[in-house]
Amino acid sequence: MHSDPSPSAPRTPTIQVIERMMALIDALSKERDPVSLKHIAQITGLHSSTAHRILNDMVLARFVDRVEPGRYQLGMRLLELGNVVKSRLSVRDAALDPMRALHKSTGQTVNLSVRQGDEIIYVERAYNEFSGVQVVRAIGGRAPLHLTSVGKLFLSSDDPRQVRSYAMRTGLSGHTPNSITELTQLERELSLVRAHGYSRDNEELEMGVRCIAAAIRDDGGKVVAGLSLTAPADRLNDAWIGDLRATAATISAAIGAR
Repeated sequence: MHSDPSPSAPRTPTIQVIERMMALIDALSKERDPVSLKHIAQITGLHSSTAHRILNDMVLARFVDRVEPGRYQLGMRLLELGNVVKSRLSVRDAALDPMRALHKSTGQTVNLSVRQGDEIIYVERAYNEFSGVQVVRAIGGRAPLHLTSVGKLFLSSDDPRQVRSYAMRTGLSGHTPNSITELTQLERELSLVRAHGYSRDNEELEMGVRCIAAAIRDDGGKVVAGLSLTAPADRLNDAWIGDLRATAATISAAIGAR
């Protein structure tokens, strides 16, 4: 009978090509300068033709750059992905205490969400069982951009062409009778978001639930996350908007926004 490996022991990928890709990335990460195919094959133990074939695919995906024929280095796509992970982690860390303070002052659920493609992902939450709204979407849950207050923040920072492209990809499908399902209506809504500096979800994702949201920005002014207050439809108080925006600004300042 075989014992299970220690939880701390590194696990080997079950798909061979992924294991080889990871070996190539590890090998390139240890070299400051571009590396020859021959040297990469030697240090990874891969046949030159195998390493060449996998490296070609990684070049197409921008995980590896071919700086000249037969010489490779890590690609910019890894930096881009690393920056995404870093921004999400730093935003979450910076947001925890301000979120709890906002929840304490309002008594309502406070959500932190980020964008991934055409959806938002809930990454953190401050709430209790007495806040009046049943938490349906757990941390890690997703929702369409156009049906959520935070999603509208991200869409409002896109240019008109990107918004039209989003509408075509998704079809602007609705979840409730209040859902925005027409492009012209969405464009008007996004104009209001830009003018007011915050966004709303008026029972567009779930009946009986309304939200307001404010953007969290990085040091370049880019929207990297959204902070939202969620409350029963008849209990959402516009007096909370100022505190919500101030809390989002505090988090933004903590991650470098000016």
